[in-house]
Amino acid sequence: MRIPPAPRPACPSSASRRQFLGYGGAGMLAAVLPGCGGGDGPTPAAYAQTIEWGRQEIARALSGDPDNVAAVSIALLKNDTVVWQQAFGRASVEDNVAAGIQTRFNIGSVSKVLAALAAMILRDRGLLDLDAPVARYLPDFTMLSPEYARITTRHLLSHSSGLPGTSMRNAFAFEPMPGYAVNAEAALADEHLKHLPGELAVYCNDGFTMIERVVAALAKQDYTSFIQANVLTPLGMADSGFLTKKPTGGSFALPYAGGRQYPQEFVSPLATGGLTATPGDMMKLARLFLERGTYQSRRIVSADGIAQMGTDQTRGLTINPSPEWVWGLGWDSVRHPALAAAGVQAWQKNGGTAFFSSDFYVLPDQRLALMVTGNTGNAQRPDTYRAGALAEGVLLRALVEDGTIRALPPLVAHTAPPVAASPGLTDAVGVYANYNQPTRVTANQDGSFSLSSWNGTAWQPMNGGARYSYRSDGWWWGGDAPISYRFEVVSGIDANGQPYRYRYLMLRGPLFGAGYNETTLPVGQQLLPLAPLGAAWQARLGKTWTVTNESPATVPSTLNGTPYATLGSLPELPGYILVRNSSYDDGSPEYQLLAPLAADRAGMTVKIPANAGRDLYELHFATAGGKETLTIGSWTYEAAVG
Repeated sequence: MRIPPAPRPACPSSASRRQFLGYGGAGMLAAVLPGCGGGDGPTPAAYAQTIEWGRQEIARALSGDPDNVAAVSIALLKNDTVVWQQAFGRASVEDNVAAGIQTRFNIGSVSKVLAALAAMILRDRGLLDLDAPVARYLPDFTMLSPEYARITTRHLLSHSSGLPGTSMRNAFAFEPMPGYAVNAEAALADEHLKHLPGELAVYCNDGFTMIERVVAALAKQDYTSFIQANVLTPLGMADSGFLTKKPTGGSFALPYAGGRQYPQEFVSPLATGGLTATPGDMMKLARLFLERGTYQSRRIVSADGIAQMGTDQTRGLTINPSPEWVWGLGWDSVRHPALAAAGVQAWQKNGGTAFFSSDFYVLPDQRLALMVTGNTGNAQRPDTYRAGALAEGVLLRALVEDGTIRALPPLVAHTAPPVAASPGLTDAVGVYANYNQPTRVTANQDGSFSLSSWNGTAWQPMNGGARYSYRSDGWWWGGDAPISYRFEVVSGIDANGQPYRYRYLMLRGPLFGAGYNETTLPVGQQLLPLAPLGAAWQARLGKTWTVTNESPATVPSTLNGTPYATLGSLPELPGYILVRNSSYDDGSPEYQLLAPLAADRAGMTVKIPANAGRDLYELHFATAGGKETLTIGSWTYEAAVG
């Protein structure tokens, strides 16, 4: 659920609908400020200035992006007291129903925190070893790469398993879609790993879908029943649950985008992102973390289980060019960069669905927590709802107001350092691939380089045609723009004894939140030409393939028609198949570059940590009765007619 896509080598935007279920934060700083609130009591004396600032920010988002931001809800906890809880806007625009503090929102990947808690509870009971192979608990689980047998629960919970990414079939819908996790596991049997388990960490929703399967196998009950009995009910989270059937009661925020209201959204990947909740309920969950596993003196999970979730899981990774992002178990970060800039530790998880975005923070030492959720805003508007920026702004101001820190940390400066002698671009030019947009690096005669992205028919200049010059800090700058780049080569010997060498295009800037910190991320991996495609692949290029097993009630089918895939190529990079899958498009086409593994199969080509290497494809063709079919993950396609 939510997270901006891997930032394309340009200023990243806030999470797109395609980036559901994901970590990410919210694009770069943009003011999120006046609207009126509802469903709250008097402003408490504690944090009065912080609350007033937050109200103004939310009000600005509601008025600044009325076609998309219908409702926002927030809660702030100090110790065991909710000092601010308020809902703004309308749960239903069509029926003019105000959002209240008991209005439930789809909180997307914030749900992953509960999946990690479930694993810790089973560990406490002696049923689960975090470092034992998952195949021990799921004997029918298999993949084409034999190394799948090395995947552990710890790998699944820390995004380091090597699973391809996200099974998108029937993931978001306007009616319940049972069987998602079973179908996702079955699809993995016809796929390879994209990297060795534990080699790197890249956001992976399917890892948590497999946790759903592990919990069901060990607990001998379905995942939602286990969470209800062992987390939601003990914590008194009466306004939270999983929508596995159409609700008959309760208040729910309805999807709203582009000035149109849609029916109730159902999220099929339950452990990955299927929880509906209120910020008030999430503060009960926050108290569980602040109390190290107890709630109102009742032990829910061990203190060590809470500590395990909050422990840095990146220390043993082989490839980790983005050390600012410190994965926990279930948490996107256990040392959130913006709070770390103020000297404060924070555990953070964000989430997005097709229509909603959320952010959840726990500050264990300050005994402070926050949850914010609402309709996803339009990233192109300066005044809109950005969960990450709003959450950071509220928390940092609360820390100032209660005396924990003396002042807000400074915003990141964007003054370019002096020009330095260029190290040369001979080896760096070429095409860089990721999960959504091939990027070309072109050298200019003055020693600078320019970036362009593939738009489906041609290379389109990026960032207004900016030219990036080498500077004394070792980065390439386009003037005083907030984003800079460099090239990094990572090499070594992998766990199988095989040498590797990858060149990454690295991006640096205030990518997430409110602009108080810079993050360094690899956004593309250089690919080198391969042998020309064989006749079988050449014959498939230019064809369109239509999905045959996606429900018409899913969000992509309803909004954009039956999903389809097209196969093409890039003249600059022979030997690869350029794949567009329409279900992943978000305003513009998204493409991946795959390499042939055989005449009937093409596989993943990049190993990129953090986010740009997420959600990769593997294609498999089969012929039955003289008819060729295509499989991508759990989707089945047939050639389009005409």
